[in-house]
Amino acid sequence: MPKEKCRIQIATLKKKLAQAKGKAKKELLDNLQITVRNHKYCHYYEEALELSRLLTTWSLKFPKSKRILICSGGGPGIMEAANRGAYEAGGESIGLNISLPFEQNPNPYITPKFNFEFHYFYMRKLWFMYYAKALIVFPGGFGTLDELLELLTLVQTKKVHKPLLIILYGKAYWKKIIRFDEMVKTGMISKKDLELFTYADTPRTAFNYLKKELPKTLV
Repeated sequence: MPKEKCRIQIATLKKKLAQAKGKAKKELLDNLQITVRNHKYCHYYEEALELSRLLTTWSLKFPKSKRILICSGGGPGIMEAANRGAYEAGGESIGLNISLPFEQNPNPYITPKFNFEFHYFYMRKLWFMYYAKALIVFPGGFGTLDELLELLTLVQTKKVHKPLLIILYGKAYWKKIIRFDEMVKTGMISKKDLELFTYADTPRTAFNYLKKELPKTLV
């Protein structure tokens, strides 16, 4: 979520905590600890928004048939930031939502005609990949890992024949979560497999890489 929203949420929880007692106080304390822990990742929202805005502004200079559209999972958090960046740049964007028993509702920045809802994850992943020219992976949970690792497997095994750029955003995070170098050392993947993706730590770095490489895939 945006940094300002994080700060407001923390301040609100602290205020409630000061007045709470017993079980309610313990629950609020747990929520506060989680929110404070998550606060350090709030900058990714701002950076995803900025990267999306940069890409959309750049894409709008192309003829309509050559433009790229930002596509997200359609929900809150980083997904919202991606759609919001395109919206603020004056462009259209896609949301591939999923029906879940919790949390996932379409964010308000998706272009209405491109707001889709899926029941099955595998169909959603198929459409993520089918038209994609690039995948930018921000820190996330099981769903993010599932999408990333399946796509890496498809590219590695050449089940995907088209050029597909993959950026892992937040090098320190991804180096800690997935130890690709150790996988090479143990022989589980080859050193060449490390060329399937690249890292970026700023919106401008990611944008410059995509600005250079994407036109090669649009020919």
